[in-house]
Amino acid sequence: MSEAADALVDRYGPEVVVSALRPLLSEERIARIEDVLDARLAGLTVVVENLYDPHNGAAAVRSAEAFGLVAVHAVEGTGSFHASPAVTIGCEKWIDLHRHRDVASALAEMPDMIHVAALPGAGSTVDDLPVERACAFWFGNEHDGLSAEALAACTHRVEIPMYGFTRSFNLSVSAALLIARASERRRTALGRRGDLPAPERARRRARWYAQDIRGAAEIIERHVSNGTRA
Repeated sequence: MSEAADALVDRYGPEVVVSALRPLLSEERIARIEDVLDARLAGLTVVVENLYDPHNGAAAVRSAEAFGLVAVHAVEGTGSFHASPAVTIGCEKWIDLHRHRDVASALAEMPDMIHVAALPGAGSTVDDLPVERACAFWFGNEHDGLSAEALAACTHRVEIPMYGFTRSFNLSVSAALLIARASERRRTALGRRGDLPAPERARRRARWYAQDIRGAAEIIERHVSNGTRA
């Protein structure tokens, strides 16, 4: 559905899509969409590498969306990334998933971010990162961790402080804990809830309207046709 909604926005532009569909949404739904847009963070993202457990991947995507991130990146070096629908419960509609064949292509899509490896025993925490910089947090699978190439690409390393006999969290829990703290720090540094530029906010609003309305394409076409005749 996200791809179909994106195609509509590409074809007609955000303003036309919103103008056509807004009358069909309740005021409560419109307010909810604006509230979520207010809190979206483009300056934080998650990168998962070589995951094979669809439940872990799905839980990471769900956590990223819940904390207001815009995107999750999956490096699929050893196999395709799968997210279990039973775990995501539809959250993948509201967040972008970027798939990459290797580490280099992932880095090329995030040139302005610092890259941070999540590693037990790293000696530093999220609180030691430069709060003004956009960050991409990298997670490997639970058996092999991050590849040597991914580790070499990461200029920073962080761990989650632990105080019991357990030496590590699973990937999805680690992602949720790091995102929670990093998003809190970023919002405090920004002095506002989100950081979406106006054009990106307009595009996402239009996409979400199109995803919410059944038959959006036909409705927009009629709206455009009526406007042309008028």
